[in-house]
Amino acid sequence: MTILNKLPTRTLLQRAAALTSRPLSASSSSAAAATSPSSTTNNFPSYLLATPTTEITTFPSGLRVASETIPSSSTATVGVWIDAGSRYETPHNNGAAHFLEHMAFKGTSKRTQYQLEIEIENMGGHLNAYTSREQTVYFAKVFEKDVPRAMDILADILLGSKLDPRAVNRERDVILREMREVNKSNEELVLDHLHGTAFQNSGLGRTILGPEKNICTLSRADLREYIDTHYLAPQMVIAGAGAVDHGRLCELAEYYFGGLRVELDEAQRESDAVCLDEGKFVGSDVRIHFKSDNMVHMALAYEGASWTSEYAYPLMLLQSLIGGYDRAAGKNVTSQLCYDVAASELANSISTFNTCYKDTGLFGLYAIADKERVSDLMASVMQNLSKMADHIREEDVERAKIALKATMLMGLDGNTNVCEDIGRQLLTYGRRLTPAEIFGRIEEVTVEDVRAAAHTVFHDKDHAMAAVGGLEGLPSYEWIRSKSCQ
Repeated sequence: MTILNKLPTRTLLQRAAALTSRPLSASSSSAAAATSPSSTTNNFPSYLLATPTTEITTFPSGLRVASETIPSSSTATVGVWIDAGSRYETPHNNGAAHFLEHMAFKGTSKRTQYQLEIEIENMGGHLNAYTSREQTVYFAKVFEKDVPRAMDILADILLGSKLDPRAVNRERDVILREMREVNKSNEELVLDHLHGTAFQNSGLGRTILGPEKNICTLSRADLREYIDTHYLAPQMVIAGAGAVDHGRLCELAEYYFGGLRVELDEAQRESDAVCLDEGKFVGSDVRIHFKSDNMVHMALAYEGASWTSEYAYPLMLLQSLIGGYDRAAGKNVTSQLCYDVAASELANSISTFNTCYKDTGLFGLYAIADKERVSDLMASVMQNLSKMADHIREEDVERAKIALKATMLMGLDGNTNVCEDIGRQLLTYGRRLTPAEIFGRIEEVTVEDVRAAAHTVFHDKDHAMAAVGGLEGLPSYEWIRSKSCQ
């Protein structure tokens, strides 16, 4: 049985619905009390309207506790969601959040690594962690009676990690091996380079693992400074789902996390430990050419929407509408673009991605193609994208709505998924959206909204691109850019 399970460092294409966050009117509130944006919710099935309430309590320090109690559950997932990821790191400490994720399981001032593993194993629990560009997450799945012990362990590994210098040095080799494995994955490599060129010279352009130089030089003092400057009460959410009592969770949060700092002092704000820049999209590309490679792995992206943008929902639907094609799965395609790619065998696979961040986003296509077909592939892609807004039909949007709703509901299957949804939404929107509210907002999107989003993103806009492989036939940046205004 795997007890300590580290999730992938790069999150999957993020999913959720978006809206402008609304401030809580009191220290404790219920997300279920939020009004729906439309009377269309009256037509939703009872199971959607009867979803459990998400209770939210905000402490004077800014620390938030949010939970959803599921009466039939005998297990619970509790965790800490931190508004800290690689985009908030500087060139000096880039990679610190991910390094700390490794060190959290190497022992604390109260528990050795062995004692930590044995304690989790004896509870039959699972302890998990991952780092993304905007968030750091630690959570545990345990039986109902072990929730207090899980909270104790989470606080211990987050705030009491020993950070033994010898363990730090040993872990460097582990992370360097992980980096080599990441670089062997063409998709990981391409998407990292895509962020690097699209958001060059800003935090969003930095990788989660950090550069090799930093992995080799980050010290215990650097890691401790990162904890002191990023693990602040207003930036943290304690989330729980399943067999969780909200009042008891608040008591545990106060006991274990009540001493968190509220804000940085002036010296820390001016230090090189914190990056608070905006994610500014830059039209550009990066090409890594291997003459011996017969395949091309490439990502073409435009500036997308932030979580709270008016285009967030329409772009989610557009992603579903464009869809994808994989030669191994057959030619059951969902859009004209994918039909053209499949019919002419222009690529082995092509998929649509829509990644949202707090202040910006990336919307685009990832494709794998033979180097001899990449020129024809790009011609087809640009022809379809440039005319996308004029060819979206009502029935396409309705089909995309059904697919998006299904994806959302399936993403809430299980306590851990619900807990993750709560933590992410509290950091992103400041509150939890009910499934009925999300469905209502999806229903409100019209075909004109999706067309407008497609026109805004694609028409006469700069793009970012990253490509790896045999790139002789890949058109120039200027050629691709010129096709966006046809």
